[in-house]
Amino acid sequence: MNNPQKNTIALLVIDVQTAFKQRDERGDQRCNPKAETRIAELLATFRRRTLPVFHIHHHSLESDSLFRAELCGSGVQSFAAPVGNEPVYIKHVNSAFIGTSLESDLRSAGINRLIMCGATANHCVETSTRMAGNLGFDTFYVSDAVWAYEAAGPDGVLHTAEEVLSMSICDLDGEFATVINTDQVMKSLV
Repeated sequence: MNNPQKNTIALLVIDVQTAFKQRDERGDQRCNPKAETRIAELLATFRRRTLPVFHIHHHSLESDSLFRAELCGSGVQSFAAPVGNEPVYIKHVNSAFIGTSLESDLRSAGINRLIMCGATANHCVETSTRMAGNLGFDTFYVSDAVWAYEAAGPDGVLHTAEEVLSMSICDLDGEFATVINTDQVMKSLV
């Protein structure tokens, strides 16, 4: 990611919502305990450099979801709250590009490089990253600024949160995005 021009790069902060704090509080096993800190660092750096930040929030239409718009789980975690005129896109599916004006707004702003972070690594961040890559954006998935939860497959095999994140990284890198870490993003913005 060589010295991106100011107007061509944006940070996408995906689904950093209180429903995940609720999952953490009930003891769901997750990886990357410092992901929120890394996201906060990315936000601070982009804001300090007056680079564009886009927020994506999930409002589920499923009756039993913690992310329903009327529930507190749909609220944004305070450290990731939008400031000023940072746009917020509300989605109802896994991809930030479905049912929103995100793609056209990015293109209108001349943005072609996307830095992806948020939750969860293997769901909405991965889905949005795949779609961004397929849409032709130069996409970067920040591996220490995402997190995943352990999950059991349909075969009953339980996968640790670290394994889930590892597979997400494996599936994305070189195919849909470049996988990097927060320090690499910071160095590229110097």
